[in-house]
Amino acid sequence: MKRLRILLFPFSVVYGAITGMRNYFYDRGWWESRSYKTPLICVGNLSTGGTGKSPMIQYLLSFLLEDYTVAVLSRGYKRKTSGYLEVATNSTVDEVGDEPLQIKQNYPNVKVAVCADRRTGVEKLEASVDVVLLDDAFQHRKVQPSTSILLTSFSNLYLDDYLLPAGNLRESRLGAARADMILVTKCPEGVSYAKQQEIQFRMQLKPHQKLYFTRIGYDSFIYGKTETLQLEYLMDKPFTLVTGIANPQPLVDFLKKNGYVFKHEKFADHHDFSASEVKKLQKKDIILTTEKDYMRLQPKLQKFALYYLPIKTIFLNEQEAFFQEFIRKQIRFTLKKAD
Repeated sequence: MKRLRILLFPFSVVYGAITGMRNYFYDRGWWESRSYKTPLICVGNLSTGGTGKSPMIQYLLSFLLEDYTVAVLSRGYKRKTSGYLEVATNSTVDEVGDEPLQIKQNYPNVKVAVCADRRTGVEKLEASVDVVLLDDAFQHRKVQPSTSILLTSFSNLYLDDYLLPAGNLRESRLGAARADMILVTKCPEGVSYAKQQEIQFRMQLKPHQKLYFTRIGYDSFIYGKTETLQLEYLMDKPFTLVTGIANPQPLVDFLKKNGYVFKHEKFADHHDFSASEVKKLQKKDIILTTEKDYMRLQPKLQKFALYYLPIKTIFLNEQEAFFQEFIRKQIRFTLKKAD
């Protein structure tokens, strides 16, 4: 791997020059980054994936809906449609992408839309809602969010990564300076306070930035199309774990730690399961998958013992209330400024 990175490093230099120049033009105001009166909360990362953006979007919805009408805007990665499209609960993955569909099915009363051009999407949504959540828009600089949340995975901090193609970074680590909040996600249980302090020291946060640490929490139930079962149902049964996400290791570790025995079929992030792959999976007795993968698999395995295990975001150090209040404060400030 180290040798491959050395070989790819010249290409990373070129890529870094291009993305760096683009950011410089936006930072200098030579290219327009348009702001809006509606509070826009951007959830994104510097890497190509695996930081937990969708769980964070759903977490934000879980408490913001108490006080505001909220919409979610995504590009709809790997969808086979184009332009602006609002997501319905009966939309397909091909139409809108797996993550927007997952969000819509979990929050059917929330307006979820997909549009590659975030300006167009915001302008179509802002008249009907109080707040817009921008999913995976940290590099979409045509829009100026009122609040930017940057996610980085504990096991693959942007501090230790490299620019594409030698690494997984979409832009230089310097881009983290645009974030209002940085969340270190997918922390292991029991991560020491000393380790957290070490990470904070290495990040060299700007005066305006907040840092939080979170871990993944797993549901005690698994969900299928027609039934809900306790996770323990799988304890003494042979099953196959099927994942098509960037980093399935936390889920694998969780299941093994709790004594589950299974085979793991691992696919690339947002994998589009082929007919031959579906045929092989049909032969499995029981399949457990992630909620995102379920969106893509369920329509193809409708008469099958297929279940997903939901996850949730858990804040460390009793910081959840502070995080929520900071978000609310940012929204109030933006709304007040617009009056």
